Amino acid sequence: MAPKYFKTSGHLLVCQGPNCQARGSALLYKALWNHLERASLAYYKTGGSIRLTESGCLGSCSYGPSLCVYRQTSVGLEEGWYAAVDFPQAARIAQAVHDGAALPTEHQYGPA
Repeated sequence: MAPKYFKTSGHLLVCQGPNCQARGSALLYKALWNHLERASLAYYKTGGSIRLTESGCLGSCSYGPSLCVYRQTSVGLEEGWYAAVDFPQAARIAQAVHDGAALPTEHQYGPA
């Protein structure tokens, strides 16, 4: 039997490095996961399309929790890098990815 494929509109990664964990990234990950589940945004839910993964360091160690997002657009791969992310912002980012809307710019860093 072949593995099941779930179409996604984007992939969110939440840093779990020690500095981000000291600033609440483990709680952010759990809260975001629960939100994606409840809102049926998780990639394996009917109508869902967001993948969420714990990651290693995302480079903004003094400004965590950090989150990055990757998604394919009509012009290529888009990435968004965020520092000092709280739950409401993470939920807004996830919704924008799911909807194909512009990514929020609040707390963004890195390549534009």
